[in-house]
Amino acid sequence: MGAPKLPTQTPGQFPENPVINSENSFHPERPIVYKQIKNEVRAYVWELPVRIFHWLNMLAIFVLMGTGIYIGKPFASAGIPEEAYYSNLMGWMRYIHFFAAFLFVINLIFRLYWVAIGNKFATSNPLRWIFWKEVFETVKYYLFLKNKKPHYVGHNPLAQLSYWIFIGLGSWIVMLTGFYLYFEPQPESFWAKLFVWVPYLFGGDSYTIRSWHHIAAWGFMLFTLIHVYMAFRDDYLERNGSISSMITGYKTTTNKSVGEKNEK
Repeated sequence: MGAPKLPTQTPGQFPENPVINSENSFHPERPIVYKQIKNEVRAYVWELPVRIFHWLNMLAIFVLMGTGIYIGKPFASAGIPEEAYYSNLMGWMRYIHFFAAFLFVINLIFRLYWVAIGNKFATSNPLRWIFWKEVFETVKYYLFLKNKKPHYVGHNPLAQLSYWIFIGLGSWIVMLTGFYLYFEPQPESFWAKLFVWVPYLFGGDSYTIRSWHHIAAWGFMLFTLIHVYMAFRDDYLERNGSISSMITGYKTTTNKSVGEKNEK
């Protein structure tokens, strides 16, 4: 099955005959919108809802990590020795953790909705041969091996794959295990019964489910460190505005990446 034909050129949109790769051959009906700047272009990559999701997700994850570490191993207590009832520090940590968890879930549901109506950079499809071929080429690129990695305006396939693993699979693990643990003290409640099947999926007992929750949480921490490093690295090496793009939505890219020819 051949690559889909790309749309014809229209002012400020994805022009005709760019170099075909996994990015521009995906959802050709969602053209790249850009502004011409001398021999470069400013492509509108991250739409406002995607940027809002990104920053809310960052806030929720940091709050969940901080409160989750405290809940798992309390490292502080009330300054004045007294009944736990008065300070209720652990209680407040749990309340904040639960609030951030619901924010995380609602934010993710909204992001899934935006996959259907956003631009081509709002979605990804790993079920394509060209995607995995370019994942392999991108891995070779980062290992300083000879490669045929194309230039991408948005995320490269390896970055997209990491989001599928951590933000996709990882989110489902922390949400399912988290909701089960949240409703576990009320086994007869309606909400607890909705998640009664979770133990069969993750090992059958509360300790194992809690372990899965912790492992996925530490996976998010690892992902966050790598994500921040790679964003700064990409911004510095390619001078494409990766960092500022999550505020403005625009990335600087080459004319060639959107099919334009450089001015002589």
